[in-house]
Amino acid sequence: MFDTSLYDAVVALYVGALVILFAFGVHGLVMLYFYHRTRERKLRPTAAMLDPLPVVTIQLPIYNEVYVVERLIDAVVRVDYPADKLEIQVLDDSTDETQQVARERVEYYRTLGYDIHYIHRSNREGYKAGALRYGLSLARGEYIAIFDADFIPKPDFLQKTLPYFADPRVGMVQTRWEHLNEDYSLLTRAQALALDGHFVIEQQVRYKAGFFINFNGTAGIWRRLCIEDAGNWQSDTLAEDLDLSYRAQLRGWKFVFLNDVTSPAELPADINALKSQQFRWTKGAVEAAKKLLPAVWRSRLPLATKLECTIHLTSNIVFPFILLVAFLNLPMVLIKNLVGGYDELFTLMSIFVLASVSTFLFYLYSQRSVHEDWQRRVLLFPLFMAGSMGLAINNTKAVIEALIGKRSEFTRTPKYRITSSNDDWRTRKYARMPLRASVLVELLLGMYFTISICVSLYYAELAAIPFQLLFLIGFGGIGYLSLVHWLDAWRSASVQGSRQLHHAMKPATVAQPTK
Repeated sequence: MFDTSLYDAVVALYVGALVILFAFGVHGLVMLYFYHRTRERKLRPTAAMLDPLPVVTIQLPIYNEVYVVERLIDAVVRVDYPADKLEIQVLDDSTDETQQVARERVEYYRTLGYDIHYIHRSNREGYKAGALRYGLSLARGEYIAIFDADFIPKPDFLQKTLPYFADPRVGMVQTRWEHLNEDYSLLTRAQALALDGHFVIEQQVRYKAGFFINFNGTAGIWRRLCIEDAGNWQSDTLAEDLDLSYRAQLRGWKFVFLNDVTSPAELPADINALKSQQFRWTKGAVEAAKKLLPAVWRSRLPLATKLECTIHLTSNIVFPFILLVAFLNLPMVLIKNLVGGYDELFTLMSIFVLASVSTFLFYLYSQRSVHEDWQRRVLLFPLFMAGSMGLAINNTKAVIEALIGKRSEFTRTPKYRITSSNDDWRTRKYARMPLRASVLVELLLGMYFTISICVSLYYAELAAIPFQLLFLIGFGGIGYLSLVHWLDAWRSASVQGSRQLHHAMKPATVAQPTK
């Protein structure tokens, strides 16, 4: 028999992890409180348009984006703004044929009279932050708009955002992301649900309630003076956008979020591309928290703002605790039925279900706010929750690396120009991504929760089964999909390679002389 102290330690560890998850989960209720409190608050610009019109530079940081770079440039030149007041910078760090495609497109528009420049760096020093900083040193604009390669800016972007800079305290204006390929698959629909929650609730509520918000890396516009005053772009974190956002707001600059102004973008259609994106976002946010939280708490900000900043910057630390709760779920079922003595504690633990209710309401209101068919969309919530749990292994590694200070390169999310169900990302060259070792762990955890469900059925622990099913679908589904997508991409690459080799070895057709 084990010493009872071991059981006490397991139970304490499990409850402690639940408490942390509960705290972050219930924060969703705080967001909803401010959402209802500020819902009728209409914050409008103080002028119809800046007068005189300022020079605006639109920066397009790209790296190996051969499928979408033309679409991006074509959209940007259609932005409605006087030609003599608009400068476009294509900041290309590419190492493949994207260079030629982008350069030719830029030259084409230069012959038509557009002030557009192709800027290529021979190295990726500083990654995206380095490219933006270098481009800024060459820019002539007083305002700097930024779009990633997977976006399609709308023609009225500057007409809708520039008026807010009539207030000299405003340093940045962020627009809400729309999703070009939301209905492509269950994977893209789940991502759209998650992003809508961030923008419609978190960004909008924080803006209207007077808390800090963040530039989302794209689909926003900065006052150049704000960037320079805050210390310019820095590459010591993978979240250069979050980092600069906080440094600027700590300097007193005000940020604006426009929920009714949208910028369409493409969602990752490949689970391995999504995991790479999630890893970078998670690690970068934790790195930014380590860098910025001391300054936040040394500042003269109100206590409520400091607390909200802390939750904002540290929210990604939930992933190790999700993993811990998942792993200890089966031992807790066994302890409850084989050891005993914890009945009152298990009864009290039912309160933690409120965190799940809070999360559901959070996404329910985000969908209802911007979509007429929100009832259909919110049905995806269980799958979204399972997927969020299934990403815990991938994102826990990111959290740990950030906490111990392990540096890694900025791995961009591949874009395939997937906009309809007829498009096949598997045939694109960037789809051949390496398979992470975490996939094996995800599959093993899927098996683990299959066993856990059987054990819960044996002991009639029916209350545990819904969460175990979510863990099974999450870990098992993410692992299975990662493996399948990896195999599909490499199989498609092999077929394409064979076809190209066959074509190269085929004897050339000799034209016959005409009579």
